[in-house]
Amino acid sequence: MTERPPVLSVRGLSVRFLLPGGRRIAAVTDAHFDVAPGECLALIGESGCGKSVLASALLGLLPANAQTAGHALLGDLDLLTAGERTLARAVRGRRIGLVPQSPAAHLTPVRTIRSQLEETVAELTGVRGRAALRTAAEQAAERAAFPPDHLDRHPHELSGGLAQRAVTALALVGEAPLLLADEPTTGLDRDLVDRTVDELRRHVDADGDRALLVITHDLAAAERIADRVAVMYAGRIVELTDADSFFGAPGPRHPYSRGLLQALPDRDFTPIPGMPPELGALPAGCAFAARCERADEACTVLPPLTGPVACHHPVPAAHTPATEDLRA
Repeated sequence: MTERPPVLSVRGLSVRFLLPGGRRIAAVTDAHFDVAPGECLALIGESGCGKSVLASALLGLLPANAQTAGHALLGDLDLLTAGERTLARAVRGRRIGLVPQSPAAHLTPVRTIRSQLEETVAELTGVRGRAALRTAAEQAAERAAFPPDHLDRHPHELSGGLAQRAVTALALVGEAPLLLADEPTTGLDRDLVDRTVDELRRHVDADGDRALLVITHDLAAAERIADRVAVMYAGRIVELTDADSFFGAPGPRHPYSRGLLQALPDRDFTPIPGMPPELGALPAGCAFAARCERADEACTVLPPLTGPVACHHPVPAAHTPATEDLRA
């Protein structure tokens, strides 16, 4: 996308949860990717594959029984080693804006949406004065298609879709260099999905210095705004490629990635057989092998993370886009 340094550079990010009895859950394993200025990277995959855990690790929001390894550089700041004081005062909201997956857990239940927006505007932008704050809050709500006649309601008085729009409005206030959107279209109808992702894209395109990492199950939304796509399966990134190639020609190379697209109603509408493995009992080799028609004995060994796809038997393509080393 650009010769400038990435907004976010993740290298070898792993997350393990320690459970009673010495059990370990390998939620994220050895993730490598960059998000460049002016770029939207879509992180996709089935539920439980580790996408939201990765997002929580970047924000320092993991529970006490989590262990992290690797690096996640936001400029010159390593998010994985930064202290809570730094994350709370200098990162969340200011350098990373979060659209959370669970709006109800991020909205203060005893305060109106207007008061929460006004407080966020005052804290992140320096706007002062009752009238100015009121206007700025209403403008922030409009960006996320949040209706002005609902601003004086409390979170419990909102539908799931309205709550999602409220947290989107809050995330956009700080004009953060990195926007992290975790399932930002949950509970929205198709028109609002398009409007929401378009607004997220406008945030990135506003000055060319911002970036967006969007975590989503909605492949239509990903196709609409993403520049690149990272596919996650069983805690590992198994494919990282250009969005045009992924959704168009030649299409994804990893059998799992191709299966995700073939399961869409406007394509083959054919679900991937079987279920993902438990993250606490991952096989030694390829985690997708038990569900893959291309699997053989070679798949008992973990495929290396080199090139755009981590697979011993990637789907052939008549034309393969320029490869990108996941460990670059």
